[in-house]
Amino acid sequence: MNISDWRTYLVTQASLSGERSTVAVVSAAIDGGIDVVQLREKGTSARSRYELGLELRELTAEAGVDLIVNDRVDIARAIDADGVHVGQSDLPVGVARDLLGPDAIVGCSTSTIAKARKAEADGADYLGVGAVYGTSSKDVTDEKVGIGPKRIAEISDAVSIPVVGIGGITADNAGPVVDAGATGVAVISEITAAPDPRAATESLAAAVETSKGVGNGGGA
Repeated sequence: MNISDWRTYLVTQASLSGERSTVAVVSAAIDGGIDVVQLREKGTSARSRYELGLELRELTAEAGVDLIVNDRVDIARAIDADGVHVGQSDLPVGVARDLLGPDAIVGCSTSTIAKARKAEADGADYLGVGAVYGTSSKDVTDEKVGIGPKRIAEISDAVSIPVVGIGGITADNAGPVVDAGATGVAVISEITAAPDPRAATESLAAAVETSKGVGNGGGA
């Protein structure tokens, strides 16, 4: 799938999934129409992430869903993922690109215009921008209060690559993030901790698509 077509992005975290396995959550999200899955699973061993990644690769490949690995370029290569997502304290974007090659997807987390422009200049294919509404997740930077949709708009205007909003996003508040210029939204607990991950994915996708429709001519 083209990155510019991403609307819903699931970041996995087994510790939030209750009695369900990550594979079960991802499978349900795929049934609900998820566009991209990021293998995160912080706090687990490289071996367990690798083995889980092989299962997720099989699921996502069959469904035509992109699979991204958080931080670990070695695991991304080992499971033949579509790409990697790096943070400000991980391997630099350019190094990840050199290791994975020109066809891999390389994303980068940022919360400022300066870092967004640098990531783009270094070869990032998309940006994960947040935390939009604030979050306790260590996946998205130390912005616990939230940078707000206004920063999404500023960064979207400053770069030419797709921007994905992340951090505290739900089906109820995704609209302003998309209206501000984000291509799509990334979530962890909104889907992973939901009683029905498939339904949660469908609701999130509907919220994003509604805003896309308005932004593409549905409103005055």
